[in-house]
Amino acid sequence: MRGVILDSDSFDRGDLDTAALDNALDHWTHHRSTMPDEVPKRLEGYEVVVTNKVVIDATAMESSALRLIVVAATGTNNIDLAAAARRGIAVCNVRDYASAAVSQHVFSLVLALVTHLGDYTRAVGQGRWQQSKVFCMLDYPIRELAGLTLGIIGYGNLGRSVAQIAQGFQMQVLICARPGSNAVPDGRVSLDTLLETADVISLHCPLSDATRNLIGKAQLQRMKSDAILINTARGGIVNEDDLAAALRQGNIGGAGIDVLTEEPPGADHPLLATNIPNLLVSPHNAWGSIQSRQRLTDEIADLIRSYREGVPRNCCPPD
Repeated sequence: MRGVILDSDSFDRGDLDTAALDNALDHWTHHRSTMPDEVPKRLEGYEVVVTNKVVIDATAMESSALRLIVVAATGTNNIDLAAAARRGIAVCNVRDYASAAVSQHVFSLVLALVTHLGDYTRAVGQGRWQQSKVFCMLDYPIRELAGLTLGIIGYGNLGRSVAQIAQGFQMQVLICARPGSNAVPDGRVSLDTLLETADVISLHCPLSDATRNLIGKAQLQRMKSDAILINTARGGIVNEDDLAAALRQGNIGGAGIDVLTEEPPGADHPLLATNIPNLLVSPHNAWGSIQSRQRLTDEIADLIRSYREGVPRNCCPPD
């Protein structure tokens, strides 16, 4: 079998052990990145394709000999799953490889926001500490996480990992009922209750019709004026124009964002403006520890081997 990787730069920067992946197929072709109009041509003659974020739609599949699509991520919204099913193409994704890295990043953002770490380090760089008449600077408010309430929306492996770390900080944890459902099971709270109660809200749900623009103007207005919003899930779950407005108006206390609707974003993206207070934006790299990316690479190889042995795993049927 012949395989092609469409966007290897999105997960391998030459710092991984790729022996298992190299040996999973008889022949590989690697592309560091692939533009949309290049996809159909680059699929020709290959039975297996690995893609992280490159879109593979029905048109791209038409003239291909594909038998297996491996998504080098958990989200599969870049694959036309219905078209793949019609053509008998298996689609498999990689699951639970980045929980440690993403959970760590969530609290990197939270801690930076509650301590105003960026503001203080900039103040030192500007010489303001050096000019102080006392030994320290306390120009920006510093809060402790102990006693604060963390609200989690999306309680899969990532949500559970974040909850566990929060308990280590002595935070109270609230779990939101499944978005789009009217039922509120025991041990969960409604979205409105979570928005009104939580001091920190962390998103870990997939992007779907039920979660698109889940957090918009109305939801931001329900939040506490000093609450912090963290999104390491998917762009599109938070309405970005509404978030920018809420931060400028002081309706919420801050936000840490790792994902945007457009990636990479244009220079005019609403959350890249320089006049938005208490906003941290990282470049969708919460998941990108070297350990996480090694697990991802090894699992891609294992998914291919499982398929070739007739026992495919992590299959993604159409909705």
